[in-house]
Amino acid sequence: MTATNTVAAADGVNAVKAENKTTRLDALVIGAGVGGLYMLHKLREQGFNVRAVEMGDGVGGTWYWNRYPGARVDVESLEYSFSFSKEIEQEWDWTEIMASQPELERYINFVADRLDLRRDIEFQTKVISMTFDEATDRWLVVTDSGAQFDAQFVIAATGCLSAPLTPQIEGLDSFTGPVLYTNRFPKEGFDFTGLRVGLIGTGSSGVQTIPVVAEQASELFVFQRSAAYTRPAGNRPLAPGELDEAKADYENIRYRQRQTFAGTLRFGAVSVEGVTPPDRRILQTPLEQRIAVVDELGWGAPQAWADVLVDLDANKAGTELYAELIRRNVKDAQTAEALVPHYPMGCKRQIIDTGYFETFNKDHVTLVDLRKTPIERITPNGLQTTDGHYEFDVLYCATGFDAMTGALNRIDIRGRDGKLLRDEWRDGPGSYLGLQVAGFPNLFTITGPGSPSVLANMIMAVEQHVDWIADCLTSLRDSGSRVIEAQAEAQQAWIEHAAALVEGELRASESCNSWYLGANIPGKVRIYMPYMGGLPAYRERCDSIAAAGYAGFAIA
Repeated sequence: MTATNTVAAADGVNAVKAENKTTRLDALVIGAGVGGLYMLHKLREQGFNVRAVEMGDGVGGTWYWNRYPGARVDVESLEYSFSFSKEIEQEWDWTEIMASQPELERYINFVADRLDLRRDIEFQTKVISMTFDEATDRWLVVTDSGAQFDAQFVIAATGCLSAPLTPQIEGLDSFTGPVLYTNRFPKEGFDFTGLRVGLIGTGSSGVQTIPVVAEQASELFVFQRSAAYTRPAGNRPLAPGELDEAKADYENIRYRQRQTFAGTLRFGAVSVEGVTPPDRRILQTPLEQRIAVVDELGWGAPQAWADVLVDLDANKAGTELYAELIRRNVKDAQTAEALVPHYPMGCKRQIIDTGYFETFNKDHVTLVDLRKTPIERITPNGLQTTDGHYEFDVLYCATGFDAMTGALNRIDIRGRDGKLLRDEWRDGPGSYLGLQVAGFPNLFTITGPGSPSVLANMIMAVEQHVDWIADCLTSLRDSGSRVIEAQAEAQQAWIEHAAALVEGELRASESCNSWYLGANIPGKVRIYMPYMGGLPAYRERCDSIAAAGYAGFAIA
């Protein structure tokens, strides 16, 4: 099956990258994060000639690239883990309720070693182009190393948040000190001790890293354009016996996870099962009773109402409860008001934090509200706003990603008739089930736009996609078929169905500007990219489509 193969070192890092050599495969997997690793394992287990390519020099995906101080998962570690292997479940020991980046990276490396996956991964290999050959019904994949792959199927496990953004600020290149990014933080770490730090961005990575940086820096300026809805994580080490109890109950935990909307029973340390009574409506509740709910539920109070996420007036009332909680935790009144979000609650994914608001009570931490005093430019020794100049030694950017589509759009992907995928997605990313795009046969996307993906526990979403794709390829092989392609009509029907689910929802309204909609990318068409129907309904739909002979797909 291999025409001229690439020689790889035993540790998985390429020893030789021969130029202009083509490896013939049944399937090529792009990415060695949780999706790519499980896909590689699953197809290898089912007898396919498969390899994976990975841009980094190690496995982990999100948890390989995002190693900034404070990086942590936002659902329980016990649930944010692979469920396909009972052995792995029992052999790995978590230490915290919500694992930090180093522990998550160790876990993923453990899985890769336990399944002996490295021998089939080409590391430090970036895919630059993919072309579908209609004469052979195969993909030619070209990488930056010169290695090429001729594959019948390509599975893109490129991740939803893996295309980092560099802020487009005048003078960025002029800064003379270190410039750091949360989405590509130095592998060896960075010591902020005694340094003045200017940090731009208060999304998830900013919220997580700010308290840690504040512990080291002599002075910290936080430049905030958009305040975040965040709540305390409630993280802690697992208590003695707690892990053993969970391991003994894993079968029940997994069953319950698969029944929940987001594939998780707890968001941070907070249960998501039955937290909002359907008859509790904030607009029908007197103010003093709303405050009583704040006293009772704390940070859970703002969203503990049936009408807050569907009615704009109710949402504003919920935000006022959130503002009350901020005022209780931030001493300076002006800073507290600046930390109150100005967009609807639920518009963006809520963040969990460790000591975020309390950090702004420290004398050496300054919040700069960019809505009032926008950035004009970066200078050699700091940052100029319309209100003044701030001097610092280190510029630290927590500026996010081109979400959902960015990683694929950065590859030159050409399907039938030479169609370029990024052109097909120019008016919004269309797909069938988030699994395939019409006009691009034999190309699958794990947690692609149009699937639950980022609205769910990502490992649960990944496992469902990988299992479905593996079963599909096995079915094609057993039937002697070699091509599967989403039909344009089925794709359009799925797009309309997904859009109908968020019609009238605040999260998709003009008042909301989130990366779910691509609103953080200038010029990107606004379309709600995740599937809002929840994992159980989505899984049921995918299973029924497969049972109907892969309805909506053309098979040749």
